[in-house]
Amino acid sequence: MSSTAVAKKEEELTYKYVTDKVLSMLSAPTGGWYVLLATCIALVIIGKCCWFYQMIYGMGVAGIAHPIMWGVYITNFVFWVGIAHSGTLISAVLYLFRAKFRQPIYRLAEAMTVFAVMTAGLFPLIHVGRPWFAYWLMPYPNERTLWPNFKSPLVWDVFAISTYFTVSAVFFFIGLIPDIATARDKSKSLFRKVLYGITSLGWSGSNSQFKHYTAGYLLFAGLATPLVISVHSVVSWDFAMGIVPGWHATIFPPYFVAGAIFSGVAMVITLIIPLRKVFGLERIVTIDHFEAMCKLIMLTSGIVSYAYITEFYTAWFSNNSYERFQFWFRPFGDFKLAFWGMTFCNCIAPLALWYRPLRRNIKFLFVLSLVINVGMWLERFNIIFTSLAREFDPAAWGSYNFSWIEAGITVGAFGWFGMWMTLFIKFFPSIAIMEVKEVITPPKRHPEKHHQVEAH
Repeated sequence: MSSTAVAKKEEELTYKYVTDKVLSMLSAPTGGWYVLLATCIALVIIGKCCWFYQMIYGMGVAGIAHPIMWGVYITNFVFWVGIAHSGTLISAVLYLFRAKFRQPIYRLAEAMTVFAVMTAGLFPLIHVGRPWFAYWLMPYPNERTLWPNFKSPLVWDVFAISTYFTVSAVFFFIGLIPDIATARDKSKSLFRKVLYGITSLGWSGSNSQFKHYTAGYLLFAGLATPLVISVHSVVSWDFAMGIVPGWHATIFPPYFVAGAIFSGVAMVITLIIPLRKVFGLERIVTIDHFEAMCKLIMLTSGIVSYAYITEFYTAWFSNNSYERFQFWFRPFGDFKLAFWGMTFCNCIAPLALWYRPLRRNIKFLFVLSLVINVGMWLERFNIIFTSLAREFDPAAWGSYNFSWIEAGITVGAFGWFGMWMTLFIKFFPSIAIMEVKEVITPPKRHPEKHHQVEAH
């Protein structure tokens, strides 16, 4: 479809069409929705059973062993944190720059942020082995004179996750309020009226409320933007502050932030394509919106590729034998398949987006988004596994024995994330009604009615 045809379709949109179309997504669930929810819950149950088995029999049932003491769990943690950070960046940064293409996609990105943080926060608990002692990580006065070690990355992650979740959840909820009020006014279900009546906080759409709403939303957008950068920098310092070969590098903070945007935009595409198809949102989420997201992927893929090359150059230029060996081990060692898979998924596959017809091919974009998400998981795998497997002393070198427990918990995490996304899509507007209306052509006043008003 040409850009002229798309623009014509956008002009045909009316306020009523947008409201009715988005609220139709909140109608009574169908059989397909129940099947999807049941599948996600089943995956969560599998993950929980594996976790309980691990708590009963100890961390030995997982693949974690010397020297790779940060295994699949920390890989999953960094992956989900990266997914989470991009949602707020898409919403907040593009809002500050007044990018109009964000309107139909940012609500799903914000929801993705909140639920991904909820998923990421599970893995430090799983990784410590005894989650009932997790409160020891919180710095609070206690009679046991027990204080956490502020040099520990686990403590940094507690601060990062709790702060980011709080700000992201408030930012997400503030954006929802006007649309929840619209759903409240249109709803006929008693349960939904009560739910939306409580969560809309008495929104009536008055000028005074809009004035405070826009000021508050702008404030949180300005607060969330530096917070995203700082929090994901803290996550990168989990590695960069160590002297482990391959980790001790100043490039990690910007490298992680770019990777977070890269993986997050891909996840938004993964989520919004099925949503668009199932609910018939082609006129609201157009091909032009996907093309704009593809340009973000092209930019961040270039930054990530540059960071990969820089790491190899820095290792060679340092003349440090440990660093040089580490970056030889990545492409040619025990985990070489993960390295080359990461390179293909994150550096080579996105190059296809330079061909414009592929940027506007929905099926191709869905497949590519899945490929990118696999590549970003492999990137975290490469950072953690290869560096820990080959540190300074050859006598301490080792490999990793992957466990079915880790696989089950990983699958359960995806089910946990999918469960919350499935519930959100059915109970709250996943497309921003108010902001989509801001970018469509306003209705024209009928000339005869306008003349009658003037005559009166």
